[in-house]
Amino acid sequence: MDRLEEILAANKAFVAHGKHNYTEEDIAASKLPKKKMAIFTCMDTRLTEILEPAMGIQRGDAKIIRTVGNYLTGEFDAVIRSLMVAIYELGVEEIFVVGHYECGMAKTTADSLAAAMRAHGVSECDIAKIHGELEVWANAFRDPVENVKDAVAKIASNPYIPKKIKVHGLMIHPRTGKLDVIQTASDTSDNSTLREMAD
Repeated sequence: MDRLEEILAANKAFVAHGKHNYTEEDIAASKLPKKKMAIFTCMDTRLTEILEPAMGIQRGDAKIIRTVGNYLTGEFDAVIRSLMVAIYELGVEEIFVVGHYECGMAKTTADSLAAAMRAHGVSECDIAKIHGELEVWANAFRDPVENVKDAVAKIASNPYIPKKIKVHGLMIHPRTGKLDVIQTASDTSDNSTLREMAD
């Protein structure tokens, strides 16, 4: 059985015997995050089934955006666009940037990615087209804690994010679920002042 067949079999069992039935939900309101919050975090598989319970989040409570290393690539990248929709159309009032310890992105470099791409058959010409961006992106990530601080600062100062939006930076331990507050926007309406939190 291949992976798709496994998923379809699991889905059939879920639908037939699942403990949840969302048919009676208010469809008009179900897309709105009940806690008016967005979480920007990493795609690491270890965060599945630990991040939400560790934060007290349940289905429908928050918008969750995942990327490799929860890293921002620009002032109007896909993450910022997602946050804009979450804020302006879905009522989000608070943003949590959640990095994690032992993040594999800290070991990734432009050269390691290029070598792996070559091994998978990507042409030198195509690698050359993006090598500059690879260097700016992959080589910039060295420490997950510093990355969270950087992301908080960039979101809080982004011209497309309202200054009244609170932005917090946390780190989660992928084995225990313990959260550490790393940095947060000040409690005033001016996000230009950030404060670091002691462990």
